[in-house]
Amino acid sequence: MNWEAIIGLEIHVQLHTNSKIFSGASTAFGAEPNTQASAVDLGLPGVLPVVNEAVYPKAVAFGLSIGADISRLSVFDRKNYFYPDLPKGYQITQMDKPIVLGGSVQISLDGGTLKEIRITRAHLEEDAGKSLHDEFPSNTGIDLNRAGIPLLEIVSEPDMRTAKEAVAYARYIHQLVTYLGVSDGNMSEGSLRCDANVSIRPMGGTKMGTRTETKNVNSFKFLENAINFEITRQRDVLESGGHIIQETRLYDPDRDETRSMRSKETAMDYRYFPEPDLLPIAIDDEYILDIKSKMPELPREKSERFESDYEISKADADILVSDPAIADYFEAVTKICSDGKLVANWVRVELLGKINKDSIENKAIPVSAEELGKLLNRIKDQTISGKIAKDILNILWSSPMVNVDDYINENELKQVSNTSSLEPLIEEVLKQNPKQVEQFRQGKTKVVGYFVGQIMEKTSGKANPQQVNQLVLKKLT
Repeated sequence: MNWEAIIGLEIHVQLHTNSKIFSGASTAFGAEPNTQASAVDLGLPGVLPVVNEAVYPKAVAFGLSIGADISRLSVFDRKNYFYPDLPKGYQITQMDKPIVLGGSVQISLDGGTLKEIRITRAHLEEDAGKSLHDEFPSNTGIDLNRAGIPLLEIVSEPDMRTAKEAVAYARYIHQLVTYLGVSDGNMSEGSLRCDANVSIRPMGGTKMGTRTETKNVNSFKFLENAINFEITRQRDVLESGGHIIQETRLYDPDRDETRSMRSKETAMDYRYFPEPDLLPIAIDDEYILDIKSKMPELPREKSERFESDYEISKADADILVSDPAIADYFEAVTKICSDGKLVANWVRVELLGKINKDSIENKAIPVSAEELGKLLNRIKDQTISGKIAKDILNILWSSPMVNVDDYINENELKQVSNTSSLEPLIEEVLKQNPKQVEQFRQGKTKVVGYFVGQIMEKTSGKANPQQVNQLVLKKLT
């Protein structure tokens, strides 16, 4: 039987604030366990929560970016359940009146087609603490530093059908919140985590299958693996005559599998009721318009502008805008070197290649935009070859203070372009390779590339390859 997967994601985005959502405790990452959990976060007697006003413009900006409705009255509720990392015995969240309602985004699929993913809601809430299973031999530790961290939980409709679609959607949400400055999006630090709701049904069916929820997946690779594993597991269960249990599961990256965590509670189990210690907060049109006026250019708009202004392909533009730091860097380089296609190629291939290889943050690119722009200008004016430019980029990567023009002059790297210097070398290479000369005369013109390579090697890459190519052809014909 052919099966169809039905996938929805709940994405928990940590809002980029200095203090927690209901207390003044720090949100800084990396502190010693339980050193950033205040009395408010712990719900100790005699303390009251106060809403951090910095969370509202971030939530509203996200809502506006997806074309959603913004609730004019912000109300918090208590979600009651017991778990060791939830010190109060309840979580302050939003149930009946989420701050963001509706909206949608478009994701790019293979082949460039777009698919709309509807968003049900996005609501403000506090994070729970963290269970530490590997700190003690036979016990579980609890770190409450994350208790009270401000979150925006973004809930999609079950519009995705494959793990790749789910990852494309998660990547776009990640891109959107980082562009807006809503979150730093650092998944390794827990700033963005995904819960994947997965069910399957016979292909062409209309009735939803029983779903499972795989919690707290913190990388795009793990998200894809977890969903694919769950689709396969559910298919095997059903085809062997079993039935799917509605439950919460965890993904184990070491074993590349999901495993049962607990049976899935229903909404009634949580006993939601309005948070008695927090008054509703009214949001007016003027407040929303002010936030809208300060919003940055969004990724899709920027990609279209890059295509138009710099005359680059859509594929290149999409890659360049995938991270705001890279997009800003690209534009800074084009202020020095006006050849958009050349800059796009170098940033996309050479620069991103080095970033990925060295696993550095995009904001920590060691080569300044000014020096890369100068380097590309030296290619354009044929002062140096592309090969020499790549060698210089390697130098700049490890020694950021190097000045491109000084380095070229001090190391005598300018291209050899005068004919009188190149012709004797070409004649020597042709004389040493009679077999290849004969192949050319038999119509195998690609052999010219071999001769050019030989000349480039003899000149340590300093010869102008275009000129060498022309001179070789002239000598052979």
